[in-house]
Amino acid sequence: MTPRTGHIGLNVTDLDRSLAFYRDVLGFGVIGEAKEEEWRYAFLGEGGSPVLTLWQQAQGAYDSGCAGLHHLALEVDSIDQVREYESALRTYGVDFAYEGVVAHREGAASGGIFFHDPDGTRLEIYTPNGAQEAPAPSASAPTCGFF
Repeated sequence: MTPRTGHIGLNVTDLDRSLAFYRDVLGFGVIGEAKEEEWRYAFLGEGGSPVLTLWQQAQGAYDSGCAGLHHLALEVDSIDQVREYESALRTYGVDFAYEGVVAHREGAASGGIFFHDPDGTRLEIYTPNGAQEAPAPSASAPTCGFF
């Protein structure tokens, strides 16, 4: 049996800014936090189970050239939900990797939006079905590669 993902921990440069993004824009609930000078972190999730933890430990923005997290993919149930997030993220002013909803590859039913959090961490909100009419940014590379 292989292990399952329990929660994802992200280093952030400014906990308040990142917490506002993940809580207010993406809708994660706060299930615990500490904001003392030495220890700044927040546990985000549902029903008391953490899904995402934010740790104010980074000195600089996300660096795609270093080993570690490539991107974080968040799944929703429908293409309409993807578009709702796209609208909220545009209002917030995030940086998108591609314009609008895109398919994971040419002809794929799965697809979504690809964007960056306040520290530049690459994020994806996708659905397994409903994106078959969406364009694919590249004919030869997977969309989630952020090429």
